[in-house]
Amino acid sequence: MSSKETNPKDAIAIKKPRFHSGMPANVTREVSVGLMEGSMKYGRHNYRVAGVRASVYIDATMGHLLDYWEGQDIDPDSNLHHITKAIASLYVLRDAQMRDMCEDDRPPKSDVEGDKERLQVIVDQLFKKYPNPAPAYVDGDTNLRK
Repeated sequence: MSSKETNPKDAIAIKKPRFHSGMPANVTREVSVGLMEGSMKYGRHNYRVAGVRASVYIDATMGHLLDYWEGQDIDPDSNLHHITKAIASLYVLRDAQMRDMCEDDRPPKSDVEGDKERLQVIVDQLFKKYPNPAPAYVDGDTNLRK
């Protein structure tokens, strides 16, 4: 990123956090509507006063992601995209965490790295056993593969 030499402010401004110019405005607007829906249902910024439980927002996020993954693009309750609703849920969760208004009710920690390493060994073995895996079936497939 370069600065405009005729404007001394540019040399300083380009080194500050990018709050808006680095974010796609269309997504920001859509997420704002998702947050507006929550405001209308529960009260604007209620989570800053009442706090949240992490599990509630993780469940909401995962629910929207799974509905999207299973082929439903639009949330029937809001008419917004499920990805948008997932992002809005994460906005609330992160804001509550940053303000120490989040009850961390996650389960006891597991050995995430150990689990990943153990499973990677199995995946590596599967790729050795099946070096040319069958292609995935996707929406719109009309012929059965042999």
